Amino acid sequence: MSNLSDPFGHRKYSKYATSALPDGEPRSVVFLVGSTAISGGTFVILQHALALKNLGWKVTLACQMIDHGKDPWHPALGELDLVSIEKVGDQIFDVAIATWWRTVLEIHRVNARQYVYFVQSIESRFYGGDPILGSIVELVDETYKLDLLVITIAAWIQVCLYAEYRAPSLLVRNGVRKDLFTSVGPRLAPLLNDGIRVLVEGSIGVPMKNVDSAVRLARAGGATEVWLVSGNSEDSGHLVDRVFSAVRVEDMAMIYRSCDVLLKLSRVEGMYGPPLEMFHCGGTVVTYDVTGFEEYVVDGVNGIVVPMDDEVAVVDAVRRLAGNRALLARLKYGALVTATQWMGWKESSSEFMSYLAAVANLPDRDYSIARMRSAELAGRLD
Repeated sequence: MSNLSDPFGHRKYSKYATSALPDGEPRSVVFLVGSTAISGGTFVILQHALALKNLGWKVTLACQMIDHGKDPWHPALGELDLVSIEKVGDQIFDVAIATWWRTVLEIHRVNARQYVYFVQSIESRFYGGDPILGSIVELVDETYKLDLLVITIAAWIQVCLYAEYRAPSLLVRNGVRKDLFTSVGPRLAPLLNDGIRVLVEGSIGVPMKNVDSAVRLARAGGATEVWLVSGNSEDSGHLVDRVFSAVRVEDMAMIYRSCDVLLKLSRVEGMYGPPLEMFHCGGTVVTYDVTGFEEYVVDGVNGIVVPMDDEVAVVDAVRRLAGNRALLARLKYGALVTATQWMGWKESSSEFMSYLAAVANLPDRDYSIARMRSAELAGRLD
């Protein structure tokens, strides 16, 4: 039966509007972060966190591990409050956001009116192929069943969370730093007149990133030069012409603009950012059909997509681009068109903020069961 004083439910339903803005004191949010070390996932978190600060929110990064490097690789690390999770204390936040499965195991130690799980991939996949870590896979999957509000970054993850875990989620796709990633600007080296310069990106020695294979296949495909950008500083040997380690965000565009093709052969991704950044800088991509590619890579239009683990197809794709300047130019043009149509971080973080503002305005909810399960799962990890 409808309420006679509100027959059309305006007062009842307007509280869910994502345009709702906090009244009075600025809202407070704490991001529970595994590490501040350089990574694509952490980059996304820092982009949203810094945007929230600039929009007037009180933002805290509560970290399991803080990288105390002298030169912050992201500007947010020099502007936001960083504390260890152990030092959050009795402070009460409007919203606490777990950003990695291990940080879900920390929510019982953090006081907040609302809890959100920011999911950038199905992280149990990170441990695939290692029978010793079977119990970890089960533990990670349990974190998706804690009845937390979920925000995710790719359509495939959104569908998977509901189909596999009955976990509905909100979708906020990642943006791009339009001020940095442009096709016009300085290069570390001029593009080659003949042949191609191939860029490989990812952490060396991490099986799901498959960097060593990418370097090997780039050479097998006839790449004139192969450059490598890695989050760690290991040397991949004589197959690489140049290696860049722990590169600052501000410096990545120069590397992208110096290369023709990004060879990205990850076996697990959520919505990977490097190909999209490469598109903005005038290059194209050869990629496996890894989850997330479908968000913006179209085979034969802006890049080349090959079946997972089909190394022969990878070599053929590199060889075709090295020997066919018309094909290379067509894919580069298609990539730039895709780039112009993709949103920047301002739009992405604005959407992220609108959801958090609406959640923060909701009446307090009882999260005692979720927090109890968090503590239980943490005990299983110990």
